Amino acid sequence: MSDERRRFSRVPFDAHTLVLQDAWSTPVQLIDISLRGVLVLQPETWKAERSESPFNVLIELSNGTKIHMETRLAHAEEGLLGFECTHIDLDSISHLRRLIALNTGDEALLERELKALL
Repeated sequence: MSDERRRFSRVPFDAHTLVLQDAWSTPVQLIDISLRGVLVLQPETWKAERSESPFNVLIELSNGTKIHMETRLAHAEEGLLGFECTHIDLDSISHLRRLIALNTGDEALLERELKALL
């Protein structure tokens, strides 16, 4: 998806991140995060056949707070994996909202994006 079509601000961010699917899990390098998903570097253990099933993404912030997203693979290209959030619990969305607000500095933009999720 091109940047012009993006409805959600992406924030470059680095935090301990795991991608999980059934009994498989792997740490990944988080590139950026938005209210709608995450972009990560493709791990060496990645297999294309994994893409059909749902994933969980777990992001642990430096203060020990965790953001948990249920996701689906939206795209895999050029060594990057884009995961689209399909479900996020109230605590996680609250932490994510705060993280994005602190990193964008634009509360009005953030509020518009939150409304777009509904």
